Amino acid sequence: MRFFPAAADPTALDRAAAYAADGPVTALTAEKIREELDAEQFRPEWIWLAEDDDGQVLARALWWGRADSERPLALDCLQVRSTVADPVAVATGLLDTAHAALGTRPLYNLCLPADWRTRPELTEAVAWRREAGARTGLTREIERLRYEWTPAAGLPLSGGRLTFREGSDEEFLEAFVQVSAGSLDQATREELRRKDARRLAEEDLRFYLDCPGERSWWRLAELPDGTLAGLAVPSATPYSRNVGYLGVVPEQRGKGLIDEILAEITRFQASEGAERVTATTDTANVPMAAAFDRAGYEVTEIRVVLETPRAA
Repeated sequence: MRFFPAAADPTALDRAAAYAADGPVTALTAEKIREELDAEQFRPEWIWLAEDDDGQVLARALWWGRADSERPLALDCLQVRSTVADPVAVATGLLDTAHAALGTRPLYNLCLPADWRTRPELTEAVAWRREAGARTGLTREIERLRYEWTPAAGLPLSGGRLTFREGSDEEFLEAFVQVSAGSLDQATREELRRKDARRLAEEDLRFYLDCPGERSWWRLAELPDGTLAGLAVPSATPYSRNVGYLGVVPEQRGKGLIDEILAEITRFQASEGAERVTATTDTANVPMAAAFDRAGYEVTEIRVVLETPRAA
């Protein structure tokens, strides 16, 4: 068995793109792979193949990053031929070899239809990927709902209880600190076990400043008397407008204010001409999922995220 990056073989990119995926997990098309390569979000050194002694491609793995990323940020595609007797072994060898060469173990985003648990062929496909991920150190799992709003859903109503204004970086930093307290987001909760809220807020601020969205879109949400209620950080991905980050401070929760903040973000993105606004939330974050449902967002997929455990 040979594991190698597309950068090592002049024919490998074409072979990776032409790989005829035969499993139940939706595969990337050759056209999509070419688009990502042109955008430098896939790169030859981030695309890896496994081939047998006869030169037949048995598996492929494609990692994704931003155009300015020095290293890949996520594994976007992992496929092994259905004829392979032990897909776990092949996938494990491919991932281990690639991780060593890349110098990092990026998380794996496994995108699935909402009903995947009711479909035996998909549960089996998830099982071998989960096992291969675990053997290569991706032992932490989060399940997230991917939502999407389109104009056909109509604009969510503005409740009129909040006002929205621009703010300084320091004001937003303080707002990030406050809304993280008691968060139901799994990643936030785990980060707060490792670091204080201000450090996490600084990281969140830098992250959203680095996203494709504009800083001028951000708003602080306040009650009529000027009391901070939460924040709205509309954002964007390389593919579409995005809800970004939103939250309500602990003392104002339970009053339905998250609906008004989400409505503000959605209405803003729509006013900018967005034909699609995406969002994600953990399956365990039931209140946030309910807010998306009320605002007309629809679940388009479930994302199983496999990653390395956070350091203590």
